[in-house]
Order: sequence, then C-alpha cells, then structure tokens
Amino acid sequence: MEYFDLYSGMILRLFLALLAGTILGLNRWMHHKSAGIRTHSLVAIGSATAVMSISRLGVVDVQALSHVLQGLITGLGFLGAGVIIREHSSQRVHGLTTAASIWSCALIAAAFGAGELMLGGLSLFAILITLMIGGPLERLLARITGIKHGSEISPDPD
Repeated sequence: MEYFDLYSGMILRLFLALLAGTILGLNRWMHHKSAGIRTHSLVAIGSATAVMSISRLGVVDVQALSHVLQGLITGLGFLGAGVIIREHSSQRVHGLTTAASIWSCALIAAAFGAGELMLGGLSLFAILITLMIGGPLERLLARITGIKHGSEISPDPD
C-alpha cells in the first residue's frame, strides 16, 4: 500500500506538470510560436522530474534542491534564448514572451515536483491570464497613449 501512495503522488505531480506545460504550450501554439505544446510539456515534465528526484533522497537537502533549481533557471535561459529572434531589417525582437513562458513553465513544474500543488496551480493561473490578456491590454494602451510597441530596439551603432 505504501508503494501505491508513493507512486500515486508521483503520478499526480507529473500529471500536473504535464498539464501546466500543455496549457501554456497551447497558448503559444495558438499564437503560431515556435515553442508550443511539445516544448512546454517536455520542459515541464523534465523540471518536475529533476525536483522530484532530489526529494526522493529521503531527507530533503535544501542545498541540493537549490542547486537543481539554479540549474533549471540557468539552463532554461539558454533554451529560451533559442526562441528569441531579432529582425535586422526592422530592428524588432520576437520571441520574448515565449522564452518567458518556457522559463515560467519550468518553475511551475518544479513547484509541482516539489509537492507545492497550490503554488504551482496559482502560478499557472496567473501566467495563463497574463498570456491571454497581456497582448490585448498592451495594444489597447498603445492606442490610448500613442506609445509604440515595446519590442523595438535601437539600431546597432555600426
């Protein structure tokens, strides 16, 4: 019976991580972004697995968990950088939101992996709301204020 409780907890944590990755990836996929359902889901499952594997050592070692989280945060920065594109012709940057959603997805899944189900759920909800209303809100504010979109960057000095 003890094994059932152990495995049911693992299944729940992995399922919630997968669900978070799928929901956030679906949002990016619906907006025709390069990192969609598969990318976000894989990042989420991997992050939850990394955190759960540390917690399986018995007594949770805070330093070990800290090192895993540091690795996730740093490593996901590199993955996120791969979806950021700068157009030389218009000096616009694309992919920042997708990169941020990949990074956030990993941390939500890490929360689920650590057994922080409420924190993971609330974070997923907050990020999904941000992704759903952030763009329309930015466009509305740009129309009202006349301020140009914030993804333009200054040209290179060369």
